[in-house]
Amino acid sequence: MYDLLVVGAGPYGLSIASHAVTAGLDVRVLGRPMASWRDHMPRGMFLKSEPWASNLSDPGGRLSLAAYCAGRGTEARHGHPIPVETFAEYGLWFARNAVPEIDERMVTRVAPVPGGFEALTDDGRVLRARAVALAVGVMPFVEIPPALRGLGPALVSHSSHHSDLDRFRDGDVTVVGGGQAALETAALLAEQGTRVRVLARADALSWNDVPPPWVRPWWRSARSPHSGLGCGWRNWFYSERPGLYRLLPEATRARVAGTALGPAGAWWVRDRVEPAVEVLLGHEATAARAVPGGVRLDVRDRAAGTSRVLDTGHVIAATGFTARRERLSLLCDELRTGLAAVADGSPAVGRDFESSQPGLFLAGLVTASGYGPAMRFVHGATYTAGSLVRGVRRHLRATGQGAAVPAPSSRERTAAPAGR
Repeated sequence: MYDLLVVGAGPYGLSIASHAVTAGLDVRVLGRPMASWRDHMPRGMFLKSEPWASNLSDPGGRLSLAAYCAGRGTEARHGHPIPVETFAEYGLWFARNAVPEIDERMVTRVAPVPGGFEALTDDGRVLRARAVALAVGVMPFVEIPPALRGLGPALVSHSSHHSDLDRFRDGDVTVVGGGQAALETAALLAEQGTRVRVLARADALSWNDVPPPWVRPWWRSARSPHSGLGCGWRNWFYSERPGLYRLLPEATRARVAGTALGPAGAWWVRDRVEPAVEVLLGHEATAARAVPGGVRLDVRDRAAGTSRVLDTGHVIAATGFTARRERLSLLCDELRTGLAAVADGSPAVGRDFESSQPGLFLAGLVTASGYGPAMRFVHGATYTAGSLVRGVRRHLRATGQGAAVPAPSSRERTAAPAGR
């Protein structure tokens, strides 16, 4: 029986595994490394986060994105977006250097058993562990608006369902959404010759500003510090103090989760969208049906209260992800329905990312309501990995299963993330 099974091999899963190995845990990682970045993002996309805010986490801090780029004769520079392909290759390099051999089989079911949990893989093998860390990324939480759900993937897809956009070359596509995924997808489509429009509910698009220089007068930094989520003290708090964020009243956390860092396009995609892409602001699709050649949308102008019909070849819903408890389908029914949830339907997480089921730990987007907006981005992996592994060790000792697991050293305690 393993000490820890890490389900998922993206930035959070790999970071957790790196910390677990260093802590002396017997750990097994399951999943295809960097799968979302390799399989669900079209070529030509870039990271929205700054390179220095896109590191996976190893305890020594040696395996940064900057270190990877330097080893290949390139540079990860502030204010210069990194291609998604480069980031995916960085994650694979990190895995080779920080994580034991990864089992690329997929987990299809996790269930509690005496002394821990068992995980069933897609080839029928059963693995057992005293604790489980779910780092399943965003794909289980894909959100498609109700008006579009009645049509199959040939007519309606989510922006995360495409590793390339070649099938739409010279076609007609309507992208629903007003955030980075919608705007960058639309830019890529336009650049390959697709006739494309963006359908956005908002009355205006939001664009992120060009980041200020990394080196600047002290008083500018004091007024608006850099953080992994952008400049400003509020973003700094969300980014650098997740432990303190968790102590906020639940109503406050719910409000922040629903409003902070709303849909916005990166500064570097704006000039690719505005001259080339038709944008219908203040509009939403209220119904969709199949017609010869594609999809017919009923589109409502929210301000005028009028409706019209729009025909298109395909609809891409760039409408984000909603991390609800019931979407954790790989958990057995008993385990999933037994998890405590917060008001937005996501599972509750307590100390060190442990769910209400002792020994079951959660990571990534699914913890954003508890630990803040940083958990929606790679930047949150650093805080999560160290804290979660300490929680696993605490759980093993508390259940009498961790006799061989040493207590945290004074160095580890000193290095604990601020805000705890």
